[in-house]
Amino acid sequence: MRQIVNIASVISVALWITACGQKMDDSKGTGASSAVEVGVVQLVSLPQAIIVELPGRSKAYLEAEVRPQVSGIITERAFTEGRNVEKGQSLYQIDPATYQAAVISAEADLASANASLVSAKAKAARFKELIKTNAISQQDFDEADALYKEALAGVTVAKAAIHTAKINLEYTQVKAPISGHIGVSTVTAGALVTANQTPILAKIQQLDPINVDIAQSSAQLLRLKAKLKQGQLQATDNANVSLILEDGSTYAQKGLLQFSEVSVDENTGSVILRAEFPNPEGTLMPGMYVRAMLNAGTDPHAILVPQKAITRNTKGQAVAMLVNAENKVESRLVTTAEVIDNQWRITDGLAVGDKLIVEGLQKIRPGATVTPVPVSANKQTEQSTSSPQK
Repeated sequence: MRQIVNIASVISVALWITACGQKMDDSKGTGASSAVEVGVVQLVSLPQAIIVELPGRSKAYLEAEVRPQVSGIITERAFTEGRNVEKGQSLYQIDPATYQAAVISAEADLASANASLVSAKAKAARFKELIKTNAISQQDFDEADALYKEALAGVTVAKAAIHTAKINLEYTQVKAPISGHIGVSTVTAGALVTANQTPILAKIQQLDPINVDIAQSSAQLLRLKAKLKQGQLQATDNANVSLILEDGSTYAQKGLLQFSEVSVDENTGSVILRAEFPNPEGTLMPGMYVRAMLNAGTDPHAILVPQKAITRNTKGQAVAMLVNAENKVESRLVTTAEVIDNQWRITDGLAVGDKLIVEGLQKIRPGATVTPVPVSANKQTEQSTSSPQK
């Protein structure tokens, strides 16, 4: 009987030791599984050009509205609508008959004025000699001299009248004031036009090169100037501008920033910047909506992080998840600027050397212990580029 009791005691002790060992193993296994593996990148800083995207509209480089400068009947239209015309090219012919007659009349008036001048000059010369011997009165001499000067003025007036008549005759040919693309003609042969009328005959636009007016908010402009002044950004000499067209394609030609307005539009709160673009194929047309990419400066110590690594809290604030020195997850509020190549530029909240979690965000929470696994920055960029943007 005693032997049976001893055997039962030994079996009980063995079972208790086995159960304790299993609990310890389970405890170890549970602790090991709680440390989730996450992909991290160690943050670095590098010089980065800051590209801002702004809305804009294309505008003709030169634009001229063609109007008649004399009145008359249109006898001929000398251009094809929708084609290019050269400066000085004849566009319309106004009936010149009355203006040719005006030139002939003015020339006749000049001849008459010259004849009167000859007579008045001779009389003034004779009276000048006679006044020396008191053969005539001073009054007679003064009147002769006045008639001579009046005849001189008459010749000048007649010459001016001829000049005016010839100008009006020349204006019967309505010529192109600039070279460019001419649009629809509003009149045809037989139409009556008047000098300096309000309705235009046609419009000419020079489209190569072409201007693009870009709207930048005054608030954004002030922020950029402040950052340049504080040294957060470095000014750039690169005034090149790129365009994204309405269909999403990039315009092949680079433009050059020309100037900025010095006043703010009261209705939109924006400042207009003007850039000039080559347009040899006529791709850009006046009034076309585009998006302009401008170099606003260089951040000498930019910190760029993948877009997917930044989330938003219930207040809409940007949040980044980091791994601290104890391999625990730390939540931190950050300030984001613009997106560059599918990466956020961080202006506040992160520092060089921080370990940012970019993979496994859905498995963690602040304070959790994790196992950080380094992820190549190039791999992150490729994945961000290949993933569709919302």
